Amino acid sequence: MTHTVHPYSHRLGIIRDWKSRWFGVKNKYKEFLKSDVLLREYLEKKLRDNYVSNIEMERGEKVLRIIIETSRPGMIIGRSGDGAVKLKKDISAFLNKHKLSPLGEVKVDIKEIKSPESNATIVAQMVADGLEKRLPFRRVVKQMVEKVMANRDVLGVKIELSGRLGGASMARQEKIKKGRIPLQTFRADVDFCKYKTRVPYGGVGIKVWIYKGEVFAKK
Repeated sequence: MTHTVHPYSHRLGIIRDWKSRWFGVKNKYKEFLKSDVLLREYLEKKLRDNYVSNIEMERGEKVLRIIIETSRPGMIIGRSGDGAVKLKKDISAFLNKHKLSPLGEVKVDIKEIKSPESNATIVAQMVADGLEKRLPFRRVVKQMVEKVMANRDVLGVKIELSGRLGGASMARQEKIKKGRIPLQTFRADVDFCKYKTRVPYGGVGIKVWIYKGEVFAKK
């Protein structure tokens, strides 16, 4: 294929599912699409330092369920659940402010990610943390690749940085790859993330691919 295709969208309906799922909802496509996009952007910004890897939304006739996958659930839930209650109130206030009121009740589910080093989004955030602390970018990426490959379920990883790396006057790209990343195989479980971080000399783009083997239909 001549075009670069996002590994997630490339596998939609094959081994991946949609991040927004609506059941029994009619004639509200435009409103709900706008609501999901704005709400996802708001939550990604609000929970930026909590290592959130994925935000999924399920809409029924009476309930909007938001599923947040994170490696630090305790930081979001808070002591005796105070954080989760506050987050739910903030989401309701955001929806009301932008006149995106859901059909019914808002529910927030927080799931823990057991193996954060094999999740592309969390790995990208860890690399961003290292760059923001002004650590040498090559050391950060090499250490991260070793950590990812130490997981038993990971068969390949590639991390690419682009921007003014190390404060250089000219932007460039650097990438490190270990193992294999079969991007054209539909049943290959490739986790991908594109992330941006701000450092004193400008923005740095981070791309992470993690290959976890092939997915076959269960007999």
